[in-house]
Amino acid sequence: MVRIPRLVIAAAASGQGKTTVAVGVMAALTRAGHVVAAAKVGPDFIDPGYHALATGRPGRNLDPWLQGEQRILPLLAHGARAPEPADLTVIEGVMGLFDGRLGTDGWASTAHLATLTSSPVVVVIDISSASRTVAATVHGLRTFDPNVHVAGVILNKAGSTRHSDEVRRSVEQLGVPVLGVLPRDAGVSAPSRHLGLVPAAERPEAATALDRLAEQTAEFLDLDALVEIASAAPDLDMEPWSPITSPALSGMPSRRVAIAGGRAFTFRYAETEEQLRALGCEPVVFDPALDTSLPSGTQGIYLGGGFPEVHAAALSTNHRLLAEVRDAVLSGVPTVAECAGLLYLSQAVDGHGLVGAVPTTAAMHPRLTLRYVTAIAPDETLLGPAGTRVHGHEFHRTRTTPGHGDRAAWLLDGSPEGWSLDPAGTSSPTLHASYLHTHWAGHPELALRFAEAVHTTTPANFAQPTEATGAGVTFPNVIAGQEPGHPEISDPLEHHGDSETEPGLVDLAVNVRLTTPPTWLAQRLRDSIGDLAAYPDVRDARRAIARRHGVGEEMVLPTSGAAEAFVLLARIAHASRPVVVHPQFTEPEAALRRAGITPERVLLDATNGFTLDPDRIPADADLVIIGNPTNPTGVLHPRGTLESLRRPGRLLVIDEAFMDTIAREPDSLIGAEMAGVLVLRSLTKTWGLAGLRAGYAVGSPAVIAALARHQPHWSVSTLAATVMEATTDSMARHEVEDAVAATSLWREHLLRGLRDLGLSPVDSATSFVLVEVGVGIREMMRERGYALRRGDTFPGLGPEWVRIAVRDPHTIDGMLRELATVLTSKERIA
Repeated sequence: MVRIPRLVIAAAASGQGKTTVAVGVMAALTRAGHVVAAAKVGPDFIDPGYHALATGRPGRNLDPWLQGEQRILPLLAHGARAPEPADLTVIEGVMGLFDGRLGTDGWASTAHLATLTSSPVVVVIDISSASRTVAATVHGLRTFDPNVHVAGVILNKAGSTRHSDEVRRSVEQLGVPVLGVLPRDAGVSAPSRHLGLVPAAERPEAATALDRLAEQTAEFLDLDALVEIASAAPDLDMEPWSPITSPALSGMPSRRVAIAGGRAFTFRYAETEEQLRALGCEPVVFDPALDTSLPSGTQGIYLGGGFPEVHAAALSTNHRLLAEVRDAVLSGVPTVAECAGLLYLSQAVDGHGLVGAVPTTAAMHPRLTLRYVTAIAPDETLLGPAGTRVHGHEFHRTRTTPGHGDRAAWLLDGSPEGWSLDPAGTSSPTLHASYLHTHWAGHPELALRFAEAVHTTTPANFAQPTEATGAGVTFPNVIAGQEPGHPEISDPLEHHGDSETEPGLVDLAVNVRLTTPPTWLAQRLRDSIGDLAAYPDVRDARRAIARRHGVGEEMVLPTSGAAEAFVLLARIAHASRPVVVHPQFTEPEAALRRAGITPERVLLDATNGFTLDPDRIPADADLVIIGNPTNPTGVLHPRGTLESLRRPGRLLVIDEAFMDTIAREPDSLIGAEMAGVLVLRSLTKTWGLAGLRAGYAVGSPAVIAALARHQPHWSVSTLAATVMEATTDSMARHEVEDAVAATSLWREHLLRGLRDLGLSPVDSATSFVLVEVGVGIREMMRERGYALRRGDTFPGLGPEWVRIAVRDPHTIDGMLRELATVLTSKERIA
């Protein structure tokens, strides 16, 4: 008998907050000193990544379909003891408690798993839209299957104490303990996209968010009660799982298998590497976006799941590795490619050229493929003889054209899919590429067959490079104001970073944080579409902004982005000596010039880090415009320095479009007393809304009234007003805090990487970095797939300067990889 304290965290349905609660419980128990093992019901790859982050142990899966019912208890025991014995195991469920494979009466559901493992169940219920009805739901869940023991309930998204007390009383009257209540505005969640949550490995800020989640979980939930429930689980009679071994392979030298990892390849089961090691292989992880070569001595390749479609632009720029992987596969190096691996080996994904070893192209598709399938090998493949039968699952939103080759990898429920190829003509397939995911603990014969091929195959004509030499670099003739594919810039003040991007380029030129608005904000916008028949009403938006900043409503003017505010400013400006401090965003000066006003420029100096000396501002300047933090330098001017610029008869205008990237915004000039000060804000950068245009001005009532008189009717749309309201609530503020923390980490990563290349970037405080790289470097980086913002359109800067948007370390490392090659090659030529 084996003692494994354990519990299952389930839900009444998807979307109840099960993952957030499960990860919070894992993190809170771990921080309380418990050694916690984690498991996920079903095939999900993403949640176990958060489990691993929370517990410091491998996240594992328990799936009767993929692994077989007979292996569930052994795998549970294995996870509880590897890499060290755990105090308890927390198992996160899937979908609703009784939801399993369709047509099977709940087979492979959370309830099925709880029954197989005799585990007590704690149910998470979203109570935001109900009160006593929650008790009826709990009653149904508890009595629907007598083999499932519902040991407690966690109430999520409570609107108030009064609300949660009502629910708690009704549930506890059933004899079911309520183990905690999480408020509606807890503000902790993981972002999502087309296949669910964004993997933890793609979120450097995830650790920061996890710390807050652990604190809130410990505050709101009864951790001791959860441990007590887990400890009451009965002992189990089974032997822990162990990977299979092969006597035939045991005496052979270890063979190295390159396993794709990094942010684009986050999906693989922990047991896969354990199984390969037991079969005499040495798994070595490489990052297809960053590493310029396969691990030395590679004799097999395993490309698992992930999101190459999201990172296709960065992957496609790593030309040297793409060529090496292509050579390896075509030379007969045994290669298994599952889903993301298939896409990586294809000719292109959404137009981005990739390895090209599989004769197909892929593109995003509006329809999600998500299903369990039975797969049969139609012929001999790398993974087994003809007739090999396995259980697997598909999970993707891309489609390949064509969908399969003459020799398909599998028949999925009878339909051919994937490719089984012999590219080197060895008379036996060495490439297996398919959308199908399999679990090698459930089908160890697949791992054995692959390991045998790795040990016995001698690839033809494949020799890895002995040193990392860069590809040839050409240096185009650079004409000021021109570049290939771009017309001459007639007016630098009218140039914006979006004109420097195009399909196929990794965009580091535009300073918009997100590619799409957060899911919750997008939903608010969708909900507002029904109001579009009425003319916009921004009164609620103005109130929300005023509340957010602690000022009167008469001090706030919603605008169609910061750009409209600059136009309105130019219309009311009657300055005799206007001054614009440069380098900064060019739109303020452009707006003044379009209104017939020619401002004086004060140029800050790179030698002192573009800091502001107040004495350089003419004493009689009656209009002064400056950015803070300043675009493009990223310099944050101290509040005291800007306050010293206030004068009677002067309007001091501060462009704070990026102030929300600064923690707690201590240097903002927004305050209760703003005589002679006007602050302009933008919401488009932080919230991924450049196409919507949402901003506002804050200043004295007199200045705001003057601006409003020149504003066209209904210039702020209903959707923009919705954004202004939505982004001021507590959940949005929590998300901004997470974004600020992530931006800070990512920015330091970028600054450190640039310095490691011998460059001297300006010390930025915001979401972009200005750096002097040399004339022609930007154009060369463009040829290598990266769009950087040109510096010579900002007054005071020349073509040797570029501005680089802060992105995730994965994207930045790819850019640094190419920049290092370009700089080194240019030095060699010089």
